[in-house]
Amino acid sequence: MTSPTPQQPQQTPDDRQPPHPTEPTDVPQQAQAPQTSQEASPYEETRVERAIGRGFGRVTARALAPYQTAVIRIGFSATWLLFLLREWPHRAVLYGPDSPWSLDMARRLLAGNHAFSVLPWSDSRGWFECVYLLAVVSAALLMLGWRTRTMSVLFMVGVLSLQNRSIFIGDGGDNVIHLMSMYLVLTRCGQVWSLDARRAKRAAAGTPASGTDEAAGAPAASRDLPGAALWAVLGLALAVAQLNGGYGLTWFGNGPFPHIGWSLVLWGLWLTHGLWWAVQRYAPGEPRIVLDTLAKLAHNGALLVIMVEVCLIYATAGWYKIQGNRWQDGTAVYYPMHLDYFSPWPGLSELLGSNGVMIMLITYGTVMVQVAFPFTVFNRRLKNVLLVVMICEHLSIAVLLGLPFFSLAMITADAVFLPTNFLTWLSARVSGLRERLFPRGRKLGPDPGAGGGEPPARTEQGGGGHTLVG
Repeated sequence: MTSPTPQQPQQTPDDRQPPHPTEPTDVPQQAQAPQTSQEASPYEETRVERAIGRGFGRVTARALAPYQTAVIRIGFSATWLLFLLREWPHRAVLYGPDSPWSLDMARRLLAGNHAFSVLPWSDSRGWFECVYLLAVVSAALLMLGWRTRTMSVLFMVGVLSLQNRSIFIGDGGDNVIHLMSMYLVLTRCGQVWSLDARRAKRAAAGTPASGTDEAAGAPAASRDLPGAALWAVLGLALAVAQLNGGYGLTWFGNGPFPHIGWSLVLWGLWLTHGLWWAVQRYAPGEPRIVLDTLAKLAHNGALLVIMVEVCLIYATAGWYKIQGNRWQDGTAVYYPMHLDYFSPWPGLSELLGSNGVMIMLITYGTVMVQVAFPFTVFNRRLKNVLLVVMICEHLSIAVLLGLPFFSLAMITADAVFLPTNFLTWLSARVSGLRERLFPRGRKLGPDPGAGGGEPPARTEQGGGGHTLVG
């Protein structure tokens, strides 16, 4: 008998492993091992890099604080509108041809301080009436949120033109409106509580499922004939003013920024609005994403500037008060209450001014609140408490000292720090009251009752948003 053919033993997984490292065949693998491990190890970001990445993503992902910017848009435009309407019978004396501060004197002053105003472009009364009416209309439309991008620019032009014409008129609130009118141009202040938001919501609800116009292949909301007509008319008006050599229209000097004139700013804004419309209409892809990101950066940057501006106002006011003798001895509030000009209610002023303890508490409390507020903006509870105190303080100034427009301007500036939860709650209550008073048909699409096209109210923070505006 022949013996069976010997079978080859089957290799187990352990048998298929590379030979022992001591064998010569393992030398190349040993040489390649460090290189392989280096290639496989991923790059680890440092803590600073991660923080920078999160911060950049936050400021480019969305326009922050939509409710707060809507409040300051409504507040400042309403304050300016009420002031212009109150002074309507006296407009020619304050800013017009009947003013004791003549137009020739205003031109000399503007030549020295390089401020911008369109009133020196003409000596006619008709031109003054046109500018004053434009300021009224732009403030009203901005308050309602109609074409907020365009109306914010016209609102700024109206504020600067009238205030720089007669700089000695005002009570302090005009300086706040002066600054905020320029900051509002860079913000997306019409995201909520505006006619623009309602129109965008209705357009989104009325478009096909694809969200595009089947004939043109572009978003239906981009077919904005009134907006295009307004853009063309304003461009023509600016071109006429530029060709006629309008005062203050320089390209690289005497503007809002160093080496940037008002001509460059106004034409830049006009071209930017046209570019945004064209991109929405014909290039909704990557170009639109880039422009949208830049707009969000501008909005968030302007929002930060507004916050810093409010903190500087209170900090400088508080520290200057500390240096005054009357504020140090606790009697500063007593004196304005006994001036006829600042006593619309003499009986109330006399009642409060006769209480020495109350005068001392109000004097010292005002200084402490103003000095402390910039240091509490990162603490939600302390910030909200001081906000209530400061709003009550400005309301008392409006009643006791007869400065309603100053108080309205400062309360509006404080509103940039209001909590988002409070604003959404207030919006829901107002919307519910409106529905009970003026019932109407079913709304288009889901609506929380706070106005059309509102973004989510809450952020990723568990306790109610970031401390600055949350």
